[in-house]
Amino acid sequence: MTAAARPSAGTKSLHLPAGSAAAGRYALEVTPESAGWGHSSLRVLELAAGESHSLDTGPDEVLVVPLSGAVDVECDGQTLALAGRSGVFAGPTDFGYLPLGSSATLSSADGGRFALCGARASRRLPVRYGPAAGVPVELRGAGRCSRQVNNFATAGVFEADSVIACEVLTPGGNWSSYPPHKHDETSEVETELEEIYYFEVAPGPAGQPGLAYQRVYGTAERPIDVLAEVRTGDVVLIPHGWHGPSIAAPGHDLYYLNVMAGPGAERAWRIVDDPDHAWIRQTWAGEDVDPRLPLHSPAADRPNPNGASRP
Repeated sequence: MTAAARPSAGTKSLHLPAGSAAAGRYALEVTPESAGWGHSSLRVLELAAGESHSLDTGPDEVLVVPLSGAVDVECDGQTLALAGRSGVFAGPTDFGYLPLGSSATLSSADGGRFALCGARASRRLPVRYGPAAGVPVELRGAGRCSRQVNNFATAGVFEADSVIACEVLTPGGNWSSYPPHKHDETSEVETELEEIYYFEVAPGPAGQPGLAYQRVYGTAERPIDVLAEVRTGDVVLIPHGWHGPSIAAPGHDLYYLNVMAGPGAERAWRIVDDPDHAWIRQTWAGEDVDPRLPLHSPAADRPNPNGASRP
């Protein structure tokens, strides 16, 4: 099926097929202004071998996350040499943190693709390097709800002013972001966070393109309705509402990068489950984690087979 023939999401503006949100030097550009919200952003920069790109962070703090390839990042008189990785299924990557109000230059000797995860910030923190070996790797769920989470920049793992980011890898045939959950109100059990899902789907054995599905739905008071067929490079925006499942088609492992930020003074990721589906967590105690996980085995792996507190 060609990109032009693919079915569209119920709320078209929230599903951005690959290439539809390209702007200038960026293969993908989602800003608070383009998303119609106030905090979260994501850009994907593609550099050819030997190419460089300069940017200003402006009011945002930015995480430089290699999707593929290595990159040198110069900012505030420092150079962060990010070794990167061959691709998103090759394991966690090192990353860099750029503060608000800074100028940076990214240079890649061999070329690659780099995610710039951003959020509006009010506190200027220093430029920092995040090593791949320090990324906690968590296994969540069980059975066909098994997935892997690379918690490289979640609250409590990496200090930032506002941005929260992680990577989720789901073996083919499994469901993740399940049970459906939301984080669009502020309470003792929930934080208000806008969220961006950026997807990559592993190809089949002969290079066949893969696909996956993403569901988002709302409440009677705040309706939203997305059922998107997603492929590599697609994005789904989640301003509010229940989101999940993220469904990996059999034979095609699924990767997504989550970028979150919100208006609250507290940088925290608290979620509530859809009460119609929360019971599924109770079944995990009697099931094993999918033996295909982790999809890699770095020294930083920290398995948590039934870590059910997050999506």
